[in-house]
Amino acid sequence: MINRLLVLLLIILSGPVSAQIGTSPAGGPGELVILKRSDQLEGLQSGTEEIRKLTGNVHLQHKNMEMFCDRAIQNLTTNVIEAYGNVRMIQGDTLSVRGDTLFYYGASRQANVTGRTVILKDRKMTLTTRRLDYDMANGIAHYPQKGRIVDRENILTSNEGYYNTRTKVFTFRDDVRLVNPKYTLTADSLLYNSLSKVATFQGPTRITSKEGTLIAKDGDYNTVTRFSNFQRRATIETEKYTLTGDTLLGNNASDFYTARGNVVLFAKNDKTILTGDFGRYNRKVGVARMIGHALVKSVTSSDTLFMRADTLWSFELPNPKWRKGVTKVDSTYRRLIGQKNVLVFKNDLQSKCDSIVYETADSTIYFFGDPIVWSTNYQMEGDSITALMKNNRINKMLLRGHSFVISQDTLQNFNQVKGRTLTAFFGYDRKKDRSDIDHVVVEGNGESLYFAVDDANKMIGMNRVLCSKMTIRFADRKVSKISFYGQPDSKLVPPKELKDSDKRLEGFNWRIAERPTKAKVTGYVDPAVSPTVISGTTPGSKPSAMAPAEASATIKREIPGTEAGLKKLIKKAPGNQETIKPVVEPKSIVSTPAKTARADSASTLKPGTVNAKPVQTTTPTVTEESDLEKELNRKPVRKTGN
Repeated sequence: MINRLLVLLLIILSGPVSAQIGTSPAGGPGELVILKRSDQLEGLQSGTEEIRKLTGNVHLQHKNMEMFCDRAIQNLTTNVIEAYGNVRMIQGDTLSVRGDTLFYYGASRQANVTGRTVILKDRKMTLTTRRLDYDMANGIAHYPQKGRIVDRENILTSNEGYYNTRTKVFTFRDDVRLVNPKYTLTADSLLYNSLSKVATFQGPTRITSKEGTLIAKDGDYNTVTRFSNFQRRATIETEKYTLTGDTLLGNNASDFYTARGNVVLFAKNDKTILTGDFGRYNRKVGVARMIGHALVKSVTSSDTLFMRADTLWSFELPNPKWRKGVTKVDSTYRRLIGQKNVLVFKNDLQSKCDSIVYETADSTIYFFGDPIVWSTNYQMEGDSITALMKNNRINKMLLRGHSFVISQDTLQNFNQVKGRTLTAFFGYDRKKDRSDIDHVVVEGNGESLYFAVDDANKMIGMNRVLCSKMTIRFADRKVSKISFYGQPDSKLVPPKELKDSDKRLEGFNWRIAERPTKAKVTGYVDPAVSPTVISGTTPGSKPSAMAPAEASATIKREIPGTEAGLKKLIKKAPGNQETIKPVVEPKSIVSTPAKTARADSASTLKPGTVNAKPVQTTTPTVTEESDLEKELNRKPVRKTGN
């Protein structure tokens, strides 16, 4: 004991200390902390423990870590350091820690640093907190209190975090917030690689930027390229759209996104909803595509249109009606295109066709590819069909090429009209809340077959008329008057002389079983039903070629008359628009009320001559436009495939 006290006395009297201590004896705490310098040293014995009190410019070393402080207590027995005042730890040339107080355990190489401000720095980032637990053996720094990390691009705060000094990976927990000049990310937990700049998260996460907001529960986000890979039902919300899917890949820099699984795309300005299994959305050009149980829902106050197809496109295009300062008109309008196996349901209109175009600006719908349309008790077919809406209700229907209209009356008879081009005008009955055909104009090879009834709703005969042009007027879903132009050929057949073969025009095919219901369109029920053939009739076959484009209304839109034209419409942006002159109905020469047919014989409807001027129509020309398909097919940063 006397010898030990003498040694300590010599050390104390020797002034500033510079000493090295070797390894501890076998069974000790491991390699001891080396005292490199101290202005003053005091040796103490506390029971079985040997202690040093170091004061002034203290410099200690343990393996590759240097420690500096104003004063320290070194326990040589347990190899524990207590350091106070201006504490600094330097590890190699890459990492440093500053604080007010340090507890360092040499055996486990664990450092606990506290203070008003604790700062950890490496070459690329700075961590600021009030407490830092640093496991030097594994290179893991942990701050259990709120911390703030700053690097060249980001400022990140959280209530708790871990930093792996070897892999440069941060793990943040509780109230995580990452702020970048271009966006802000908030999450419950976050894994951030400071080398790759990729943030990985599990739990509710939100990324907000001027382009929109990304919301997800699982995935990763590259803070440099701004490419995101979100899982577990993710959503991107912009000023005009909301896109949601089970998985969502996106690039905020290029505004290109793809979604898989229960995809929902909602357009806010016109309340249009697209759903499907897989969707792509290019925000810059306003183009979206949906496949796999693709369905569009166009919501309005009076009625909602549902449209299903194998592939659905949505184009956001400049609205020609918009003028700066006009608040009632949107600056853009939507063009919806459906391809393959199209089904449409609306309260006053149902359809089945191969392709469809819906122009929301003027509420016009174009049907292609063996189209058939039903409205109330009417069935309409043609090589192509155009429906014009007014106040979201059917107002006019134009049938081009092999046009055929069938309606079933209360006596189960089928009134029929056919011709090359047929225009049906509808009227809305507010009391009955329904749209019915008001009159039909037939142009070219017109044929009509209708059953005349008296006031007691009893059939008095069947009228059959052949004429190049005719106008048929309806009242309460019954033929009230028919007007002929040219040289009509007509006859009235009494009920007793009617044969089943006389009751059908050539090509008659009542396909009511194929009429889409709301459940078929929205519930993904297979609508494939074999056409119903009425006894004694033969379904007419139609050529695959489309008829030339014609119109009977002023439509400020490009009207594709063929399937090839439809494909061009998908690939091209709007260009110069053609105005199509309306067909002017000439004054009729022969006019026969349908209900007075019983008083008139068939000779009353003998052929006559009409000096009507020919009707001229203008066929729109397709102009060259920019290619939207290139923008839509532009690949995101990470290739994921379709």
